[in-house]
Amino acid sequence: MEKNHTAGDSETVFSPQSWKEKGNIAFKDGDWDEAYKCYTRAIKQTKEDSAEKAVYYKNRAAVQLKRNKYSEACSDCTSALEIVASDPKALFRRCQALEALEKFEEAYRDARQIHTVDPGNKAVQPILERLHQIVQDRMQQNAQSTNKVAQMCKYAFDMGEEKEKRVTATNNLLVLAREKAGAEIMYNSGIVQKISSLLKVEKDKEIFLSGVRIVGELCKNSVERTKGVLQEVGVPWFLDILNCREEVQVNAAQYCMQTILNSLSGMENKPDSMPKPELCAENKKEIDTLLTCFVYATTSRTISGLARDALMELITRNIHYSALNWAERLIEIRGLHRLMEVASELEEYKYESAMEITPSTRTISSVCLARIYENMYYDQARTRFLNSVDDYIKDKLMSPCIESKVRVVVALTTLLLGPLEVGNTIVSREGILEMILVMAGTDDVLQQKVACECIIAIASKKDKVRGIISHGVDILKKLYQSKNDSIRVRALVGLCKLGSSGGTDASIRPFADGSTSKLAEACRRFLTNPAKDRDMRRWAVEGLSYLTLDAEVKEKLVEDKDALRAMIELAKTGDQSVVYGCVTTLVNLANAYEKQEVIPEMVELAKFAKHHIPEEHELDDPDFVTKRLEILAKEGVTSALVVLSKTDSQNTKELISRVFNAICCQKELRGLVVQQGGAKVLLPMALDGTEKGKKQAAQGLARIGITINPEVAFPGQRSAEVIRPLLSLLSLDCSALENFEALMALCNLAGVNETIRKRIVKEGGVSKIETYMYEQHEMLRRAATQVMTNLIMSPEVVKSYEGNNDRTKLLVLLCSEEDEETSMAAAGALAILTSTSKKACEKVFQPESWLDILHQLLANPSKDLQHRGVVIVYNMMRSCKDVAEKLIATDIMEILMALSTIQEEDKEKIREYAGEALKAAEEWKLIKKPGEEEEEAE
Repeated sequence: MEKNHTAGDSETVFSPQSWKEKGNIAFKDGDWDEAYKCYTRAIKQTKEDSAEKAVYYKNRAAVQLKRNKYSEACSDCTSALEIVASDPKALFRRCQALEALEKFEEAYRDARQIHTVDPGNKAVQPILERLHQIVQDRMQQNAQSTNKVAQMCKYAFDMGEEKEKRVTATNNLLVLAREKAGAEIMYNSGIVQKISSLLKVEKDKEIFLSGVRIVGELCKNSVERTKGVLQEVGVPWFLDILNCREEVQVNAAQYCMQTILNSLSGMENKPDSMPKPELCAENKKEIDTLLTCFVYATTSRTISGLARDALMELITRNIHYSALNWAERLIEIRGLHRLMEVASELEEYKYESAMEITPSTRTISSVCLARIYENMYYDQARTRFLNSVDDYIKDKLMSPCIESKVRVVVALTTLLLGPLEVGNTIVSREGILEMILVMAGTDDVLQQKVACECIIAIASKKDKVRGIISHGVDILKKLYQSKNDSIRVRALVGLCKLGSSGGTDASIRPFADGSTSKLAEACRRFLTNPAKDRDMRRWAVEGLSYLTLDAEVKEKLVEDKDALRAMIELAKTGDQSVVYGCVTTLVNLANAYEKQEVIPEMVELAKFAKHHIPEEHELDDPDFVTKRLEILAKEGVTSALVVLSKTDSQNTKELISRVFNAICCQKELRGLVVQQGGAKVLLPMALDGTEKGKKQAAQGLARIGITINPEVAFPGQRSAEVIRPLLSLLSLDCSALENFEALMALCNLAGVNETIRKRIVKEGGVSKIETYMYEQHEMLRRAATQVMTNLIMSPEVVKSYEGNNDRTKLLVLLCSEEDEETSMAAAGALAILTSTSKKACEKVFQPESWLDILHQLLANPSKDLQHRGVVIVYNMMRSCKDVAEKLIATDIMEILMALSTIQEEDKEKIREYAGEALKAAEEWKLIKKPGEEEEEAE
């Protein structure tokens, strides 16, 4: 007797036929995974190409259709057809799969073949008719598109044609390439080769860029075309296009390369987009080749600095485990050594081995290194990362030349700005810190400069600060006396960082009183001096980013309008090297840094234990912070933040979100934020970034959504996209204030239109919002009920209230809340609900206290509540005879009669609805008209 085994047991237990039967049972039960395993076992155990094997393939194809795996279903049907040609079932299932894959011509071919071999097949008739129409329409559309492509190509690739005609033609081709049919026709017409040849000689920038963008569009969402393009032109072609000193061309080439990676991996240009594992596995060779080329090209001495930055940005975006998970592979091919080589480069001093870099290169390389290290999410991988960096440092230090030591210190500075943990580990190695201090004490300007920068970076750790204060302050003071401005400003920043090591604690001052203010004044002088170059001003801002932890320095900076404007103008340049200094200074000015909650009991315990208790400066009181925020907003800080938000660093984006949120805290400043594009950049930051950063951005959006009409604040599609960040604030991890502000903003959004309401429902918002309707916190309960009042206008939400649940019952109970606004919102929601749903009218009777609640509404001193109450009763009376009978059996009729004769002018609507409710009862024959009663009396 056979045992009852599952598909995971030994293959020798059952025959192929038995596996098929087990698969059929699983299929009927809807267990697709089990059915797939069973049919696969049957296929494996059937060696020869027998008719039975074709059946197993067909059955597995049916499973793949259920799992929406249409390519696999096609493959199985094809295997079945290779054994039994023209099998109607195999053709039918392949036809379904091909149609789902939008391969309509191939699907139509199969449908016609089914009709040929099985003319009486009724199931295929509607499919055949539908596909015939689709194929005809596509043929007509393709014919039109083919003519357009031919005509546009004639103008675009004719160098003797007028420039305007050629520009228009290439722009039209770009538009066509964005359409699936157009892209297919253009690709099949050999346009890639034409563009490749054209760009070798094209002088007009607009035509050149259109050509690059057309290639990118052809690759979008098509693995087949992408592979064809790569085979046609090769990766070096893209690197040549990228190798340029014009930002617009570099951006176009970079976008094109990212599109290729997206197509090969199934990713999209969206913050929460994830690759498809099966596509990544299938296209592993191409993905590996592309990323390897990018890594190797980063150290090329022949590419431009902008191209180098673009390549590192591509690596940063794609190597993380949430994207292509390529970081460990990068270490295997010694790619980390190459990135360390870039990280060790100096822009101002050129050695023979130097490569071209931009002011942003080292910042971008530090972000890239941090991203790679973030991917090392287990100890062994982190050890490999550290060993690779160690090897690079040791190799350099083996050389006796000064250049190698300089490169080590520069690379170490970059590490300390990126993967700080690794940088600190290297600094802790014997002799490293001493070497840096010795370099700072030499007379060589280059060594002084790089050593100063490294000391500044090292001073991020408090234990290192103590060591530098004891050994390095005298060296920094000496360097500050240098005649070289670049040395002076770096030494100044070093002193600033050491002087601010007490943070916001007003009781800790590492230097003598007044020193911090003098250092800040020196920084402001560097910042406002027109004779100083941008690099000087960048370092001055970095110095202020440390010193502005001191409240007195904050006040002096916002009073110095020239310095403030100079900093904001510097931020607007978008230079990646200024991002950290500008953003950190703004965070400090706005007091938007993370503050530890002060619990009075813990303070008393600390006093008792004689522990140090941090003190907040009086100039950091809310009134002073509000004033600083107003000044910042009026000086155009939002525009600067919009530019700065283009950074790839998630930590920096979190800081930007904090400043935005602090400004949005002030009701009167929210309009400025929207006008200057703040809401537009807050949205992506609320969807992608650190958890704290997303929360800060989401709260900023909520605050905007409370004050400003959502259609103005979030125009177009943005109104729908903002819903997810707002719903993310409805969590136990968020504060009551964050919950409340999110609910208020959602209330305004829910009142915009049905599309928005549907999106809230789709994102699971109804259950989240409903949770807060039964919170103990009065303000949260009120806000949630107000959101539901607007949401209940959606038929989908009404259906959820009609279901087998207590939602309507709880809404009725909320009508009797002590808080008048909550009661008003609940009664409004119930009035809307009962106006559209007969079931909801019946559910009003669920609470035992339903009559008391209706009494409370109908006799309420508030005319608005009374109005809602009489509308609810009117809706119930009108809904059906059973509901009306139940109402008439109480004293509700007497109350309605009293309300129908009310004479107060401001209660006209109440009088009308009460009268209409009585008329409804008359129509149900539950009460008699006055005239009818008089006749019977006579």
